[in-house]
Amino acid sequence: MPDAPLSSPRSQLFRRITDRRDEVAALTQALVRIPTINPPGDAYTPCAELIGDRLANRGFAVSYIRAEGTPGDSDRYPRINVVARIESGRPGPTVHFNSHIDVVEAGQGWTRDPWAGEIDDGKVWGRGTCDMKGGLAASIIAVEAILDSGLPWTGAIEISGTVDEESGGFGGVAYLAAKGFFSKPRVDHVIIPEPLNPDRVCLGHRGVWWAEIETKGRIAHGSMPFLGVSAIRHMGAVLDALDRDLQPVLDARRTAMPVVPEGARASTLNCNSVHGGQPEGFDGLPSPCVADSCRLVIDRRFLIEEPFERVRGEVVEILERLRLSRPHFAYSIRDVMTVHPVMTAPDAPVVQALDAEIAAVFGRASTHIASPGTYDQKHIARIGHLHDCVAYGPGILELAHQPDEWVGIDDMVASAQVMAAATLRLQGCGV
Repeated sequence: MPDAPLSSPRSQLFRRITDRRDEVAALTQALVRIPTINPPGDAYTPCAELIGDRLANRGFAVSYIRAEGTPGDSDRYPRINVVARIESGRPGPTVHFNSHIDVVEAGQGWTRDPWAGEIDDGKVWGRGTCDMKGGLAASIIAVEAILDSGLPWTGAIEISGTVDEESGGFGGVAYLAAKGFFSKPRVDHVIIPEPLNPDRVCLGHRGVWWAEIETKGRIAHGSMPFLGVSAIRHMGAVLDALDRDLQPVLDARRTAMPVVPEGARASTLNCNSVHGGQPEGFDGLPSPCVADSCRLVIDRRFLIEEPFERVRGEVVEILERLRLSRPHFAYSIRDVMTVHPVMTAPDAPVVQALDAEIAAVFGRASTHIASPGTYDQKHIARIGHLHDCVAYGPGILELAHQPDEWVGIDDMVASAQVMAAATLRLQGCGV
């Protein structure tokens, strides 16, 4: 950080955050030790309450909102979100920090306890440290530092902990956005502390289309397969056509969006799963049958330059060509989820505020990027119609969902400094 007078409001604010280095680490530990695994949606309530209780003690008005009726919501796994708001008593905009509290399963390959929140080598280790409980902790410390600083901030500040981002965000930000929680006049600026490196501002993300393709056959005895039609062999033809005819076309496309890593600047297609014939999980002897159904789930990530009609049409065109050329070929296609690309303008107020404070903290210009995968900005833009929204937070993107996930404590401190100063800048109270 460039030198500043020790008595300046900026230096005092930053020093206040630096002095809470152990506190931001401890808060991250506490959050990680609540295993909010999604699916199915474990421990959402105690995690929301940990956030809510802390902020209520600081004078925030705290609301717990259950997203009843959304995918996965049940009495056993209620989709509980927490939204906390504090008013300055002076006119001004509202700055909102939104973090998701759900994490993916730990998976295999860990050399440390994924739920212990161990501190070692200047890092907090565990599932969700990077994605994104470290960012949530940094935002809380940033706002508390503003409150303790005595600086004359204006407007209001909100902090939310929302659920289900890892499965689409429908029980979290999408639900709240439909209720007006992410729209003007309630909120003016949103910062999502996703792990995209502390000196980068993420303007948006690529689009995604998930679809299920089913090929249909006719059951027959396995000793006489010529009397049936194999849906699995039909699916093999689909996979071959996707790989031979579509994949080279996608590889050649490039976006002008600053997507990272470099490979994600192209269109991509991933086959998530294939299921056909014998039911999944059956561990007895197989029955001698020709498969009459086979299902493929595809994950198509598309660029802001690609109209969705073309994205879907390219797959349908391949299926139709097979229907006309391959004997007995029949199929259906079901849209599972579609999210269009979003990108905030580089000159938007929230971008400019973060750019200025990244330069102040790190002594170098910030980098603008876009995410290869979607995150909750999609719902804030499409449902809330609020476009002054970006992702900014500590953590290294490539560590998300990996074994031995970690977040650097120094990165959390630096990000909290950027968040605090950017908040004041957005409220017209720059330090």
